[in-house]
Amino acid sequence: MSTIKVSNLQNASAASPAITLAADGSATASLSSVNGGQLAGTRNRIINGDMRIDQRNAGASVAITTAGNYTVDRWSGNATQNSKYTVQQDASTPADFTSSLKSTSSSSYSVTSSDIFWLAQAIEGLNTSDLAWGSASAKSVTLSFWVRSSLTGTFGGALRNSAGNRSYPFSYTISTANTWEYKTVSIDGDTSGTWLSTNGIGINLNFGLGVGSTYSGTAGAWAAANYISATGATSVVGTNGATFYITGVQLEPGSVATPFERRSYGQELALCQRYYETSYLDTAVPTGPFAGSLTVGVGSNTYGGGSGTAQQILGPIMFKVQKRATPTVTVYSFSSSTTGVVSNGWTGADFAANSGAVNAASAHKFEIYNNSGANISTGGYSVICNFAATSEL
Repeated sequence: MSTIKVSNLQNASAASPAITLAADGSATASLSSVNGGQLAGTRNRIINGDMRIDQRNAGASVAITTAGNYTVDRWSGNATQNSKYTVQQDASTPADFTSSLKSTSSSSYSVTSSDIFWLAQAIEGLNTSDLAWGSASAKSVTLSFWVRSSLTGTFGGALRNSAGNRSYPFSYTISTANTWEYKTVSIDGDTSGTWLSTNGIGINLNFGLGVGSTYSGTAGAWAAANYISATGATSVVGTNGATFYITGVQLEPGSVATPFERRSYGQELALCQRYYETSYLDTAVPTGPFAGSLTVGVGSNTYGGGSGTAQQILGPIMFKVQKRATPTVTVYSFSSSTTGVVSNGWTGADFAANSGAVNAASAHKFEIYNNSGANISTGGYSVICNFAATSEL
């Protein structure tokens, strides 16, 4: 048996060693995968990067407005002009994926200098605190994703802090129309600025679909500015009917892109429910009737509500997953899309407006009160309803 004594192992075409051997006999290896799969642990800071979970829309198309609209879970569509593009979950994917996020331009819109059209995921600071951005110890990260478009050319995006005064524009090229392509972007950690490590926005990841010059910056460098994309990037909203698909989005520590981290469906759903949860089935659109009703009252025939003396119907209703912060809770009728209303458990009929008022909401639970201004009587049956709770960043 013989021994080869070297300090590094490096491919002749590589820019850096794959394995560095220390004098004490230990080794540091730069690994892209183990057995062709992901490395151990929760590396991906993106939630629902494979676009599988769509609690709000169940695959339906969403016209993006200036208010901003959530599409598949944790992903929002944003715009400075109404109805210039739509977004929906789609079944067109590269190999080994089942869902993507599809954006479709609704017109041929000429982006002005102050216009912005973009997809985004705001990552909670509690999930990025170990990156130590804003300090001398800031760690590098690598962004990887699969993308497809009917357009070709240079496209862009950015990483931003919560204050919008630190940003890193990046660019990538789509070479062939209507073909899935894999992209990676390595980014040095930001040693400047304020990056939250709380339950606020730690990092905002953006993909531009048409961004004016005011919000576009030089790719590949940190800037003390609020950039959403890279200068010169293609405008998807500039071509009527143009499409842009994305899936397999991963943001991880280190300078090497590893294979997409696959979590079980149940794990991914629970991660999404920290920010948005409903009493509906996860494949049913909230605001519709039935779809998995919550029974909330079984012990009384009549619930007072007259003369301002609102009475609790039931509480606390515990969330499946603790929310990021106290959520906004909407109660839906069991039988229709009416909000703020509960229904008769036997007939399904709706009670009066504000019979399903939300009270004492917290990150753990909420209560339902009759605040209709009059008594409601169930005739001895239960009260039923559905709900949705949102605590997005």
